[in-house]
Amino acid sequence: MPSSFILELPPYRKPQIGKILIRSIFDRTLFVLGRAILVAAPAGLVIWLFANIGFNGESLLTIIANFLNPFASLMGLDGYILTAFIFGIPANEIVLPIILMCYLGGNSLVNIEDTYSIGQILIQNGWTILTAINTMIFTCLHFPCTTTLLTIKKETGKWKWTFLGFILPSLCGIIICMFTTFIYNIFV
Repeated sequence: MPSSFILELPPYRKPQIGKILIRSIFDRTLFVLGRAILVAAPAGLVIWLFANIGFNGESLLTIIANFLNPFASLMGLDGYILTAFIFGIPANEIVLPIILMCYLGGNSLVNIEDTYSIGQILIQNGWTILTAINTMIFTCLHFPCTTTLLTIKKETGKWKWTFLGFILPSLCGIIICMFTTFIYNIFV
């Protein structure tokens, strides 16, 4: 029996590899890299300033971490970890170097290749299995980096979706970390 619905397909065109490569490189890659540079350079300067400027022998980074410590404790973290996530918004890859910089009392980001040494630094600064689990949870469930947020703004054209893209995963991460800490404290 014939159908009254017809599916029309657009005309088939042979792919043009050159145009695809050029468009991918310029439109996508360079645009994202440009946004990353616009965000990363000032963020690096801000992190350096907060690590090097201080009062009464404490850096601004330490002062902020001490301020955030009570809230971070509810999440099973410490103030330095939460501070690192906040200052890591330009690029999530710098969260661990910021944590290590804070723990080592340094004034610049550190890059330690030896995972055993990293583990020893974390243990010496009070990390427990709960801290490790909640750091992993919050790493998976927290706000995206600034480049992603700018991409959300560009794609949707509205700050509302950018704000939701920031706040929803953050709230999920905070709530799940608090829940994990609550359950851990019941059994331990």
